[in-house]
Amino acid sequence: MGKKGKAAARERREHRRQEVTLLRAVPYEPSQRWWDGLAPARAVAVVTGANRGIGYEISRQLALHGLHVVLASRDAERGLEAAERLLREVAGVDVEWRQLDVTDAASVEAFAAWTARTHGGIHVLVNNAGVNFNRGGDNSVQFAEQVIETNYFGTKRMIEAMTPLFKPSPYGGRIVNVSSRLGRADGRRNRIGDAILKEQLLTDDCLSEELIDGVVMKFLEQVKQDSWSSIEWPQMYTDYSISKLAVNTYTRLVARRLSDRPEGQKIYINCFCPGWVKTAMTGWEGNISAEEGADTAVWLALLAQEEATIGKFFAERREISF
Repeated sequence: MGKKGKAAARERREHRRQEVTLLRAVPYEPSQRWWDGLAPARAVAVVTGANRGIGYEISRQLALHGLHVVLASRDAERGLEAAERLLREVAGVDVEWRQLDVTDAASVEAFAAWTARTHGGIHVLVNNAGVNFNRGGDNSVQFAEQVIETNYFGTKRMIEAMTPLFKPSPYGGRIVNVSSRLGRADGRRNRIGDAILKEQLLTDDCLSEELIDGVVMKFLEQVKQDSWSSIEWPQMYTDYSISKLAVNTYTRLVARRLSDRPEGQKIYINCFCPGWVKTAMTGWEGNISAEEGADTAVWLALLAQEEATIGKFFAERREISF
């Protein structure tokens, strides 16, 4: 892309950013606030990785809209401080903290059991917990196993554990997976080099857990053998990109499984890219705030049932390609 093309792209992004800022300022109409229809109970939302950054901001915005939010995080001290900060700074919100390590099956099981016992179930799940150890032009795969274990297998583990806990509701449940444009199978900068594998990943009828797990395990095995190639795999932040490719693909697979649930038991699952956000994960090098980055997640979580979609990928409140 030449200088003119890059300038035009920046202009389009900034224009959309301003549009979304205006949309975010528009209050929900009473008819759109499906969660109010659950009164006297409050809708229960679980947000993982919620002690800072996008996860904290998603929690804050959902709480401001009137949901009861469970801020889940691995770090107890930071998680408790985040919940206390919200309660201290935002009047009237209903939040609490609970320990959760998405990389630990026992921790996820204990969290699910606590949620069922304490709240009887949930209405919204936002899978935000994630890591990325690369910055700037770096592309190390030193921590590839940890990245994929957290970002993909952690998300998968939470969906498997929490899906049975969604409360029956005429409005449906919501699962929102935080992902990235870097996880596109055929992106402009990042893509899968194997044309056959790329076609399989983009074809819904070909999707299976075995296929998705096989892709990430193949990459991890090549990392161990020091035989991986940027020709075969995404070129930028390779381990992170593959983890998000797996999240995107798994979102579509789960959507297919959930699509035939009867009325009253619907669950709408989607993923989104928050953009390049100024958080600790980006080394504070992003170009948008956490408040802006959280917006599409909150929008997807709160969509009215008649507008709800399933198995799609979004950015700036617009559907984008996988």
